[in-house]
Amino acid sequence: MHNSRRSFIQQAGLLAAGMMLPGHLFAQTEKKGLSRNIGLQLYTLRDQLDKDVKSTIIRVAQIGYKEVETYYGYAGEKDKGTFWGLKPSELKALFQEYQLSTPSGHYQLNDYLTRGNGNPAALQPQIDLAAELGQQYFIVPVLPLSLWDKKLKTDDYKFMADQLNKAGEICKKSNLQIGYHNHYWEFKKLADSATTGYEVMLKNTDPKLVSFELDLFWAVKSGVDPLKLFSEAPGRFVAWHVKDMDKKNTASLTAAGNENKTSMQLLSGVSFAEVGTGSINFRQIFAQAKQAGVQHIFVEQDKITIDPFDSITKSYNYVKNVLLK
Repeated sequence: MHNSRRSFIQQAGLLAAGMMLPGHLFAQTEKKGLSRNIGLQLYTLRDQLDKDVKSTIIRVAQIGYKEVETYYGYAGEKDKGTFWGLKPSELKALFQEYQLSTPSGHYQLNDYLTRGNGNPAALQPQIDLAAELGQQYFIVPVLPLSLWDKKLKTDDYKFMADQLNKAGEICKKSNLQIGYHNHYWEFKKLADSATTGYEVMLKNTDPKLVSFELDLFWAVKSGVDPLKLFSEAPGRFVAWHVKDMDKKNTASLTAAGNENKTSMQLLSGVSFAEVGTGSINFRQIFAQAKQAGVQHIFVEQDKITIDPFDSITKSYNYVKNVLLK
């Protein structure tokens, strides 16, 4: 499927060869109101999972991760109600065997969020997958591909906010809450307003129905201060993606001069770092976890330049031994 997250990152040049327990919240730390159970967005290990899902999950658990966030709908025709060839019940059993919970998953709603389409046909089957896994959050991982390079207006984001509200009502019937995961597009100034698409979605979604998973990297890379977001919309950010920024490549994607560059031009120049080795001030951000409302943190890295398991181990250790102290 062309309009998939796998497709967009491949086209952006971010993927070289080799290169978004159910039903309860874990104990919160009194200091930060944040679970000490560190999660991993499994997209970080997409190549390893495609080769051997069981051994990959075992390695994740051995490192110390307690939560995992799944992804679905990125591989086109390969997605037929399974995850790496496993039915939801089989994947759930694998997670439980190695003491991993999956509170959240990423699912694809490209058509559903596109004006002029709004087709909900893909919604319920994916909700059923999330429910069978015992997940709590059904996360939309990315802006529809067809909208990336359009000059979006306020009404475009109001439409998406309305669709998220509708999907939230449907998700609620399956004990799920819908959430939205950002990249950089949402923080661009709108064609007809001084505001951003992200601000429009925050303002026009019902907090009882729609949550936000803030990707801290993409926010900072877009010139946005996460602390300002927490102050303006306290309690809305139920999850974070925690990944660091290459110290040599910190320029904002929404800076002046980038207005007419395509998404592929901008994304191809993005580089990442293991958590704690880059430029993002995570100590400052984690200090405001309670105000943000965050309940789950997921390490993620879109592109890794060292051994992937060494990478996620470095990030895990920094989060555990520094940020959650």
